[in-house]
Amino acid sequence: MSESVEKVQWKVDGMTCSNCALTVHKYLEGKGAKNVAVSVINGDVSFDVNGASTSQKLAKGVESLGYGVQAANEPVKKKKFLSNHYQRFLFCVPFTAILLLHMFPALHHVSPFHYIMNPWVQLALTLPVFIVGMRYFGRSAIKSLRNGVPNMNVLISIGATSAFLYSLIGALRGMGDEYLFFETAATIITLVFLGEHLEHLSVQSTQRALKALVKSQKIMANMIAFDDQHQEHIFPIENTQLKVGDLILIKTGEQVPVDCKILWGDVQVNEALLTGESLPIAKAKKDVLIGGSLVEEGTAKAQVTAVGNDTVLSNILNLVKQAQGEKPPVQQMADRISAIFVPAVLIIALLTLAINWIVLGEFTPALMRSIAVMVIACPCAMGLATPAAIAVGLGRAARNGILFRNAKSLEVFKDIRQVVFDKTGTLTTGKFAIADFTTSIDTEEFKRIVYSLEKYSTHPLAKSIAAHWKVGSEIRWKNIEEIKGLGMQATDANGVRYHVGSYTIAAELTQDDLHNMYVLRNGELIGTIDLQDELRPEAGSVINYLRSKGIKTILLSGDRYAKSKAIGDALGIDEVIAEQTPEQKLQTVAALTAQQPTVMVGDGINDAPALAKATVGISMSEATQVAVQSAQVVLMNSGLTKLPTALGLGRHTYLTIKQNLFWAFFYNIVAIPVAALGFLTPTFGALVMGLSDVVLAANSVRLSFKKVI
Repeated sequence: MSESVEKVQWKVDGMTCSNCALTVHKYLEGKGAKNVAVSVINGDVSFDVNGASTSQKLAKGVESLGYGVQAANEPVKKKKFLSNHYQRFLFCVPFTAILLLHMFPALHHVSPFHYIMNPWVQLALTLPVFIVGMRYFGRSAIKSLRNGVPNMNVLISIGATSAFLYSLIGALRGMGDEYLFFETAATIITLVFLGEHLEHLSVQSTQRALKALVKSQKIMANMIAFDDQHQEHIFPIENTQLKVGDLILIKTGEQVPVDCKILWGDVQVNEALLTGESLPIAKAKKDVLIGGSLVEEGTAKAQVTAVGNDTVLSNILNLVKQAQGEKPPVQQMADRISAIFVPAVLIIALLTLAINWIVLGEFTPALMRSIAVMVIACPCAMGLATPAAIAVGLGRAARNGILFRNAKSLEVFKDIRQVVFDKTGTLTTGKFAIADFTTSIDTEEFKRIVYSLEKYSTHPLAKSIAAHWKVGSEIRWKNIEEIKGLGMQATDANGVRYHVGSYTIAAELTQDDLHNMYVLRNGELIGTIDLQDELRPEAGSVINYLRSKGIKTILLSGDRYAKSKAIGDALGIDEVIAEQTPEQKLQTVAALTAQQPTVMVGDGINDAPALAKATVGISMSEATQVAVQSAQVVLMNSGLTKLPTALGLGRHTYLTIKQNLFWAFFYNIVAIPVAALGFLTPTFGALVMGLSDVVLAANSVRLSFKKVI
């Protein structure tokens, strides 16, 4: 009997660098967790666990590593004083500021400042700062060493402790002011707390776009209820309390509380929060409203269709969070370096101590240089280089109606050399008008047969026909199925077989291949249908953009070659491949992908295999669910308009990652030798170390507003 798999989602507090995330990741994997994803940016942790170990045991284990664990659906716990870096910094600042006064000789003989020169006063002022610092940095360092993944706090702890113990020995032995560095220990701790706080603020700013979506999840709604006399009553209720089937009233200026379908009323809706499209969209009876969108004009009564995690907005948030927790290929190198960074810095610090002691002949300056090396080294920068850029890239994409299922897709866009398009519903609107039809049987019966078949199809052609020829007395089928690339096939209660599809199903019955749809009854051709489709208005400009970037465009369709070629020529597409079955589409995309990195854009059920096979599969949100699930990227409600933005965001996100990694490596390569040679004090090193991450986060935030196309 197979064990049930539990999907666990946590918020883990206290992760400050990639080594922290690596520690949590390794611990969970070591305990049997699968599909572990840890995001140092927002603290999201997700994994699968079977019956062998429970999530409660794993939570206790992670907490023993020094991190706080909270289930995703739990209310936020009230935190104790000194539980964050800002509070710790505020606590330490007064003690450190007083200690630093002894650096001003003019105050040495001024009462009461002359007391600061007393070593025991300095010790008393340093102790509170040192205790608070070691309570955080020391505990974290010990736990990271115990788990075999030393983090940045090991360097901070050793540096601050070295200065403190050296000063304590100097005070106990009465060795004089030149052996007292209590202010160095206190300043290191205080400034690192400040740096960590600034880093936290900077990194949180990379989540701005995602926070805007989160804020819109919990709002008030107007619920409609009826009393015993069937009188309508409207009362406010939090949208989290709504259930599927509830009736709600939405008025001008209000936010749509959850996904719902309009029962009465006409409204103009702004879906910019979800699609990036600021122009309002007209919605009427039977139209769907997406939770989080804004009603700019009109009033509607609607029925709730989805709540909680089933809403479009929740799915978007889950997709983005999941993608942020994944590591793209470029991050793997940084992770490997981060894992050995702390031991390497400790070795360099020991060499700095030994060499400077020998060269200078004095232990004190040699120790200060060694401490400066430990304090100024920053593994955080390398660990945050990729997650910070990915967080901003994914957030901006979500804000613009582009959903990435994984971070890898965002990165690989830099290599894309060709884009393959499906025709129907992708380059065209997918909204067809029946131009003409012929039939050898009664016209009304012919329409009844076609409608009864096509109403069960997901193909855009079928949906258009069913909408135009809707009848009340449809045929009740004994069995019916949709065959990929061939159409609908059904048998009625009397055993009569019907088939509607492309020319492929009628090739043996007629030479006339100029029609869109062919209808067969018991293998006999009983009619044909001609439809007119129109190109998406944005298709031409998107193709021109791709060509301007040197990206080859290919039209891949199951339709007749003549029709496909006409559309290809009208848009200026480089190559047209037509009359393809789903299997042939799959083989074609596989072959193209083998040649060079390829994007496939499609929307139909027959596109799903090809979307999965491409380097990056892109689907539109109005596509079939199979196509959406097969794609790595989903374009929300704006057709192809967002394709250039998706490609541009991918390229610029990778560029930002490269810039961040360059800064991280350059900073450490320059800063460590400078500190080792005595050009930086430990105090200044602590300040610069904190600011290095702020520079990196600021560069990532630039991706929120820079031009990408």
